[in-house]
Amino acid sequence: MTLSIKNMVCPRCVESVEKVISDMNLEAETIKLGEVVLKQRIDRDQLDELNGKLKSAGFELILDRETAIAVQIKSALIEYLSYLEDQREPQKVSEYLSGRLNYNYSYLSNLFSERENQTIESYLIRLKVEKAKELLSYKKWTLSEIAWKLKYSSVQYLSNQFKKVTGQTVTEYLKDPEKKRTPLDHL
Repeated sequence: MTLSIKNMVCPRCVESVEKVISDMNLEAETIKLGEVVLKQRIDRDQLDELNGKLKSAGFELILDRETAIAVQIKSALIEYLSYLEDQREPQKVSEYLSGRLNYNYSYLSNLFSERENQTIESYLIRLKVEKAKELLSYKKWTLSEIAWKLKYSSVQYLSNQFKKVTGQTVTEYLKDPEKKRTPLDHL
């Protein structure tokens, strides 16, 4: 039995869901971002109990297909960030998503826009800016290196997107003692 789970977008989320599944004495074949495959079918009462426990942990069962696909797109885009850092010449986001989710990119793009009230591209920009904030906080890389890691064509392009998303320049952000980062799974 395959279950789609909303807000499950990071490795810690997988651990949290594993604990909920284990605490309910259910056996999972696989647990990955946004999805749990149970070894057994569960009845409606167990499903309701599972949904309640998941909600307490900040997650939620997704019962319709299109919402499940939108959640899969979000999870895939978060994975895409890591993929970008590891690849010298990465696939375009459209190719990556189509390959990962086995749907035409046009369909995915339209569905995501309808469900999330934003485009895949704008969501990816927000993710990249949050990732840039994370990398800046480590004080290990220059802005040039971060731009390169996130596959921006230039530091200026990253800086422009940073300002547009945060309302601050990178310099202003770094001087701000109350620096605010948003967890990727909250975007």
